[in-house]
Amino acid sequence: MKGWVGKILRVDLTKGEWKVEELDRNLAQQFIGGRGLGSKILFDEIDPRIDPFSPDNKLIMATGPLTGTSASAAGRYMAITKSPLTGTIACSNSGGHFGAELKFAGFDLLIIEGKAKEPVYLYVEDGRVEIREAKHLWGKTTHEATDQILSETDIDARVACIGPAGEKLVRFACIINDKHRAAGRSGVGAVMGSKYLKAVAVRGTGSVGIANKEAFRKATLDGFQKVKANPVTSTGLPTYGTAVLVNVINQHGLFPTRNFQEGVFEGAEKISGESMAEQILIRNRACFACPIACGRVTKTSNPKYAYSGEGPEYESDWSLGACCGVDQIDAIGRANYLCDTLGMDPISAGVTIACSMELFQRGILTSKEVGRSLNFGDADAMVEMVKATGYREGFGDALAEGSYRLAERYGHPEYSMSVKKQEFPAYDGRGAQGMGLQYATSNRGACHVRGYMISPEILGAPQKLDPFETEEKAGWTKAFQDTTAIVDSSGICLFNTFAIGTPEILEYLKAATGLEMSLEDLMKAGERIWNLERLFNLKAGITGKEDRLPDRIVKEPMPEGPAKGKVVELDKMLPEYYELRGWDRDGVPTKERLKTLGLE
Repeated sequence: MKGWVGKILRVDLTKGEWKVEELDRNLAQQFIGGRGLGSKILFDEIDPRIDPFSPDNKLIMATGPLTGTSASAAGRYMAITKSPLTGTIACSNSGGHFGAELKFAGFDLLIIEGKAKEPVYLYVEDGRVEIREAKHLWGKTTHEATDQILSETDIDARVACIGPAGEKLVRFACIINDKHRAAGRSGVGAVMGSKYLKAVAVRGTGSVGIANKEAFRKATLDGFQKVKANPVTSTGLPTYGTAVLVNVINQHGLFPTRNFQEGVFEGAEKISGESMAEQILIRNRACFACPIACGRVTKTSNPKYAYSGEGPEYESDWSLGACCGVDQIDAIGRANYLCDTLGMDPISAGVTIACSMELFQRGILTSKEVGRSLNFGDADAMVEMVKATGYREGFGDALAEGSYRLAERYGHPEYSMSVKKQEFPAYDGRGAQGMGLQYATSNRGACHVRGYMISPEILGAPQKLDPFETEEKAGWTKAFQDTTAIVDSSGICLFNTFAIGTPEILEYLKAATGLEMSLEDLMKAGERIWNLERLFNLKAGITGKEDRLPDRIVKEPMPEGPAKGKVVELDKMLPEYYELRGWDRDGVPTKERLKTLGLE
């Protein structure tokens, strides 16, 4: 096979055995790879109703046919499982070099099943596999574990591991690879911890075969030129990282502040990408084959919040900053560093802490229960709670369950800013109607990277839409969601899509794999993947009733700024969205639509 390696590695931790299987080419063509193919395998092999922490749950690390090639930013892999945070299908995307190395080691996908009797890690090297004892690694941070594993294997290996948060089953624990890249959302690291799997280390000396090398060279050159010509991917992201968005989103009035009580943060400039570049940035860093290099290598000499690492990125800058009312970039950087080393999603961590701060603000939580005061703007409290959450210490044990379970525990689930129990990212839907619809309908709970409607509504790409208008937003949201499914499945970074679209991705895939497909075929594959995920959730008992937003977002008008007086008019958009999807009024795909997609 070309593009795909053609091999699947299956590891049974219960039996301590592994085997290599052939990749089904027809299935790969239907679901592309990465997110699509991994989700199809999970759908076929587990009961969606199982407990996510059951040994019967599986964790799949899946690359795409472009992963490890010279296509722009083609280093992505996906971690796919049933989420312990939401109960939905979880599919978390990560960059760095791990995904490409897995391909070079000879595998498109790694399927992990069962549960080890004691902590282990996997070492995969050029088609060979070892299941190694890892008791000496249990309890170590992601950085400590990575360094130790590299000393035991190969200094050029790539490591994906969990930290204490994953070991202690924090429901939003993530998998950290290359020390600073994360399969971040939905608790995939907690599933890894439930299996007593500390890490996967891979080393490969192989390469990815290309079907038509000349056509692929032309396609990738064209892609690189467009990426380098686009102002977002050539200047904004390389210079200021994703935090270049802080001032932009704040100026548009949808920068969620103090647990989404407001949409404008008075301290935005202090935590912006521009301020970060002046105060803590050392240099930028790129993932595999990436011309954008949006990663931030940072350091602070402030002894109170000292750290040396990467980030924060836009989302963590916001969640640990404005969402908690904190405007101290050193403290945010330290908290983000703790999320990396403890192995924890900073979005859910920050929003959950912000939820607890609002509960404290309203007198629902007390200092006695928390062990200290918990006020918005208290940087020390925010950093302390991040650490407590990662280790499940004290009140951190309650925070580790996520904002919905926390707020529900205290009788006020309305203060959890989440969909399907997953916390919102850094955009208030009251300032961008399409983004609100995307949150409500996302298959993995509230998410910005399943259909980034900020691109047309705020950034004007590929064309500028009125963010307050609801008309046609259903169609745009569906198109963005299906396109993102294609991108995630191909193995390239979503940031490419600021500069290129599905026609360019189609040329990449055709040249790499040798398959003949039309743009219509490609878009149908994206829609097929989205509907498969929907079917998984329905079988798990998650219905259209969960396609909703918190009352704050749909009933409480934004109090200030450019979006003042706005709410998300979900009731106007959702019926049209269901109709365009070919779903019934309850959000269930019709038999006709499933037949069209080959999912009957």
